[in-house]
Amino acid sequence: MHNVVISGTGLYTPANSISNDELVASFNAYVQQFNADNAEAIARGEVEALAESSSAFIEKASGIKSRFVVDKEGILDPARMVPRIPERANEQWGILCEMAVAAAEQALARAGKTAADIDGVIVACSNLQRAYPAVAIEVQAALGIQGFGYDMNVACSSATFGIQAAANSVQLGQARAVLMVNPEICTGHLNFRDRDSHFIFGDACTAVIVERADLATSAHQFDVVGTKLLTQFSNNIRNNFGFLNRAAQEGVGARDKLFVQEGRKVFKEVCPMVAELIAVHLQENDLEVAQVQRFWLHQANLNMNLLIARKLLGRDAEPHEAPVILDTYANTSSAGSVIALHKHQDDLPSGALGVLSSFGAGYSIGSVILRKR
Repeated sequence: MHNVVISGTGLYTPANSISNDELVASFNAYVQQFNADNAEAIARGEVEALAESSSAFIEKASGIKSRFVVDKEGILDPARMVPRIPERANEQWGILCEMAVAAAEQALARAGKTAADIDGVIVACSNLQRAYPAVAIEVQAALGIQGFGYDMNVACSSATFGIQAAANSVQLGQARAVLMVNPEICTGHLNFRDRDSHFIFGDACTAVIVERADLATSAHQFDVVGTKLLTQFSNNIRNNFGFLNRAAQEGVGARDKLFVQEGRKVFKEVCPMVAELIAVHLQENDLEVAQVQRFWLHQANLNMNLLIARKLLGRDAEPHEAPVILDTYANTSSAGSVIALHKHQDDLPSGALGVLSSFGAGYSIGSVILRKR
C-alpha cells in the first residue's frame, strides 16, 4: 500500500467570457420577440407570456457575475441561443480532448512530471462527447501516455469520485501516477431560454495529478488523507438526453433533454447532506472541523456554499476559508471545486488541512481531505 499525494493541478479556460448584462440583453430580446409573436394567444390565455431577466436577479439568486464559454456568438444570438461548436473529423482530436490536454499539460508541469510518468488517465465529467471510444483513451493518445484510460460520470461530483478512483489505483500499486481531468462544456446542455437556469453554467477544464508520495517531487503536494463518497437517487437534477432518444421521437427537443432542476428542493435537501458528510468524514479521520483551514466547495450557488460552511463552522466562513470562484466562472460542474483548489492553495502553510467537496445530480456527494506537505 502506497501513500498518495495530489502533486499538481491545471486549469483550461476558454477565451470568451459573457457578463450577466450581455446574457440578459440576449435573453430579454428573445422574450420580447416571443411575446410579440404570440401576443394574440397570450391575450386569449392560451400561451403564457415570458418574463424578462435581470443581472440583479441573477447575482442575487446565484452569486454569478460572468462565465467563460467555448462559443459566445451562438449563445448571445436571440434567434439561436445555443453554442456553435462544429463537428470535427474523426482524425482530429475532439474538443473535450483538446481542453483536457491543455489543463493536463499545466498540471504535469506543476507536478514536475512528463507523460512517461503517468500510467492512467481518467476523464470524469458531466457530459461526454460520445459513447465510445472513451475520451480518456483519446487524451491518453494525444499526450503519449502508456497504460490505461477510462471515462466516468457522476455529474458535478465527478472530480471527487475521480480522485478516489485515481487514489485507489495508486495506493494499490496499479499505477505510479494517474491524470484525472474534467472537461466541461456545460453550455452545451443548458437551456438559454429558461429564465430560472439560463445563467447557471460556464465552460472550463481542470486536471489533477495523483501519484505515489515516494515518487513526488513537486513543491505543491497535498497528502490525500481520506476520501468519502455518497449517492442518493433524486430526480431534482436531471438530463434525459441519450442514445435512446432516437427510439422515442415524441421526446426529441423536449425540455428534459437539456439540464432541468427543482432548484429550491435541491437547496433544501443537498446542503444538510453535504455538511453532514464532511463532518462525519472528518470525525472518521480523528479531525475536528476547526482544524480545517480551507474548504474548496463545489461552485454551483453562492448561497449553498455559504449555508454549508455555516452549518460546519457554526458561523459565517471568512472568504479565505471557503473561496468563491463562481462569480467569474459560474457553475462549471465537476471542474468547479478543482478550480477553487487550483487558484487557492499556494498560500496555505505546510501541515494545513483542507477539504475538497463536490455535490450535484444523483444526488452525488464527495469529500476529499487533503493535508499540505
